[in-house]
Amino acid sequence: MSQPANLTQSALLPTYARADVAFVRGEGAWLVAEDGSRYLDFGAGIAVCALGHSHPALVAALAEQGGKLWHVSNLFRIPQAEALGKRLTGATFADYVFFTNSGAEALEGAIKTARKYHAASGHPERFRLITFEGAFHGRTLATIAAGGNPKYIDGFGPKVDGFDQVPFGDLAAVEAAIGPETAGVLVEPIQGEGGIRVPCPVFLPGLRALCDKHGLLLVLDEVQSGMGRTGKLFAHELVGVTPDIMAVAKGIGGGFPLGAFLTTREAGKGMVAGSHGTTYGGNPLATAVGLAALDLILEPGFLDHVKKTGVKLKQKLNDLMEKHPSIIEQVRGEGLLLGLRLHVVNSDFAVAARAQHMLVIPAGDNVVRLLPPLIIDDSDIEEAISRLDKTCQHLEAAQSSAGAHK
Repeated sequence: MSQPANLTQSALLPTYARADVAFVRGEGAWLVAEDGSRYLDFGAGIAVCALGHSHPALVAALAEQGGKLWHVSNLFRIPQAEALGKRLTGATFADYVFFTNSGAEALEGAIKTARKYHAASGHPERFRLITFEGAFHGRTLATIAAGGNPKYIDGFGPKVDGFDQVPFGDLAAVEAAIGPETAGVLVEPIQGEGGIRVPCPVFLPGLRALCDKHGLLLVLDEVQSGMGRTGKLFAHELVGVTPDIMAVAKGIGGGFPLGAFLTTREAGKGMVAGSHGTTYGGNPLATAVGLAALDLILEPGFLDHVKKTGVKLKQKLNDLMEKHPSIIEQVRGEGLLLGLRLHVVNSDFAVAARAQHMLVIPAGDNVVRLLPPLIIDDSDIEEAISRLDKTCQHLEAAQSSAGAHK
């Protein structure tokens, strides 16, 4: 006879160090916890809730489609996916879109597409991708190999072959790594998990030139930097570069699980019937919500609002750094993809901010990310700066106390 479950112990696999707070509802940039307390959300579910919580247009799209049809599989035409695909290709470099459920799945598809292109071109030996130190592309076996972080790789057997890592921003290292088996370059225009690392403006154009010179594909990971987060629909537009393949997710569904990889006709020529698939990806419910989200992001003035709001927030964060130089070392980022490099441990900062009922997200290089919903206004910025100021004051007091007890 089975024993009754221990109701005080979670049945969830303990792969997360979860904060002891649960949210029950949200509106705009605010979340409400079980006890009724309100939190200013500058994490947005790790850049997922791009339009804030419970946006009425997304709720309406979800309810309308949910009352009609959720899922049919990709054995049949899906008009909602076709409409979203047409909207995406019309707004980007791409000719084709393949819808997925997540960013990691989108990256897997992008990697497969790059490899298949060369096989279809008569060069199956060209399967390797040059990737970058500090990158994060997901948690599947291939994407952890592409990211190269030992913390995510160790214990999962031999690393998937086919990825050659070089320092981020180093064009000479990229060219030196190109060999007869190289298929392309996989890069985030701005590293997110790696610490909001923005390369110099010539880096992406330099990668494009190297790819063109050597017959390689430029594959962009815009999972975190895309869907309006930088003030452009996609971050590569900031420097005028066009990729061959691109993976997107997070904000594309406004909170509903959705991802995609986009490709030119030429780069996608190997992806023929039967070469790739997904059961859930691109179902009517997900793509109906995704279409509503994209329509909002592409409304006139929306991206200008993100750009202006990002500039204002970054200026105020720089002022905060000048006020608290023992806490904040550097302000990084573009648009509303911002980060604070710290003199204190970033996880300690996140905990202290949460005590002020503000949510920020730790990242690599001892950075905390500020990834607010793209719909924030001046009052949200003022409230955020006030709470971050109190966070810094608390940490300064802790520094003084620690110094006094030495």
